[in-house]
Amino acid sequence: MNALGRSGVRVSPLGLGAAVIGNLYTELPDQQAYETVTAAWQQGIRYFDTAPHYGLGLSERRLGAALRQYDRDSYTLSTKVGRRLEPGPGDGDDLAQGFAVPDTLRRVWDFTEDGIRRTLESSLERLGLDRVDVVYLHDPDEHAEQAFHEGYPALEKLRAEGIVGAIGAGMNQTAMLTRFVRDTDVDVVLCAGRYTLLDQSALADLLPAAEERGTSVVIGGAFNSGLLADPKPDATYNYAQASAELLSRALRLKALAEEHGTTLRAAALAFCAAHPAVASVLVGARSAAEIADGAAQFATHVPAAFWQELHATGLLPADVPVPAEDRP
Repeated sequence: MNALGRSGVRVSPLGLGAAVIGNLYTELPDQQAYETVTAAWQQGIRYFDTAPHYGLGLSERRLGAALRQYDRDSYTLSTKVGRRLEPGPGDGDDLAQGFAVPDTLRRVWDFTEDGIRRTLESSLERLGLDRVDVVYLHDPDEHAEQAFHEGYPALEKLRAEGIVGAIGAGMNQTAMLTRFVRDTDVDVVLCAGRYTLLDQSALADLLPAAEERGTSVVIGGAFNSGLLADPKPDATYNYAQASAELLSRALRLKALAEEHGTTLRAAALAFCAAHPAVASVLVGARSAAEIADGAAQFATHVPAAFWQELHATGLLPADVPVPAEDRP
């Protein structure tokens, strides 16, 4: 288990990202969601991340129901604030936002202190739990002023009051996350898709700042939404159709991994986990089999010769750090 900054909150090196069990893109039966979380536990995963945004609260309800079978002190749970849920029209679905759920609720951007406290209270009700361990400001890209001047101070108060153990921000970009690391006292930031085998932009600002400040980084989107999991012509990269250039690069990475007796998925996860600022890597899954595979890939050996060849061929720039040594 790795500590999040100086907070004392600890996370497993591999975590479960629970967006998928909020019916991301397609419907998922309750029992399958329950079995997915249970399988994650059986694989040794003790960090679980969710958000009200994921399925308009469905992810939180399902995750909480599955986790209630375990001792509350035996795992770490994070959720997010910034999107407050209010009653919606109820005459359609939420697929425009990526979730196959009825639009009985709607999202309202709200980074005020009152909004954050209300959002967290609602999350606890859906989870059926008495606390969460980590709270992130969720995607404040277009709300920077309110997030820094109202949202972050609200999280500081929650931490000081002992309501949460660690605070941070979660985004798909590095510039604002770097500002959080440098200008606030966050314990952790969640960076999605910006530190992968195909995109190392977090090395330019976020990861050095996090190392310098002693702030932890959780990595999401290790497969860039699919391309690094299974590179094929219809694969997605950051939730859009992958370009021919990116597909070609991913296929080269896959071929090299297989030449070295490993897999592209294993290499993608190992790359993210190896940076010293990274405390945990999140994987999503929609079944017990998928999370078992994710855990197996995370534990799969990736030879040092593979990383050396990536540098030699230019598939990774020479200054990009890689796992340093072979292990037995």
